[in-house]
Amino acid sequence: MRTLKLNEDSSKLANEVISDLKSSPSLELFKCIQCGMCTSLCPGARYSDYNPREMVKRVLDGDESVVFDDNIWNCFYCYTCNSVCPANNSASVVNQILRQMAINKGEQTERLAAFLTYGDSFLEIGIGSIPAAFFDVLVNDFGPEWLDLKMNLDSVRKDLGLGQVTLPEESIEEIDKILNVTGFTKKMGKIRGSK
Repeated sequence: MRTLKLNEDSSKLANEVISDLKSSPSLELFKCIQCGMCTSLCPGARYSDYNPREMVKRVLDGDESVVFDDNIWNCFYCYTCNSVCPANNSASVVNQILRQMAINKGEQTERLAAFLTYGDSFLEIGIGSIPAAFFDVLVNDFGPEWLDLKMNLDSVRKDLGLGQVTLPEESIEEIDKILNVTGFTKKMGKIRGSK
């Protein structure tokens, strides 16, 4: 049972969500009427215990334990919740901010380990790329032609009169500087260290 504390600002968490950089000025978190439209069409709610309506209610109630709730990791970010909300709220955006809060507190970083290879791609070649660890799965899904295309992409692009996919070295260095200044590289190391 949750205990209410007198003089406790229950809107603190909601205000943190609204003031987050990921939050849109049009996010109407405080206008949530708890109608449940978001949950009724949410694929994450359909196949797990994730409940966007409840998540938003907990944020509005100032229940900071929602940041550490495993269920918030079942959101697919499909934004269906946003598209049906009569109050123009977005449980998906709220969810993203809660997840980032958990990560910033050093929680749930093991969930990001699978995505490190995407980050490595930015660090190594300056663009996003499908990690080699997924090649076998893609060959299974699309057939050996996929791997043939992947391995010969530069020559295929040349035949089509297109430039190379890879960036020039100076662009990769510039992107590397941006990733360092923005804290991306440090965050990658932090996540890697927490595995």
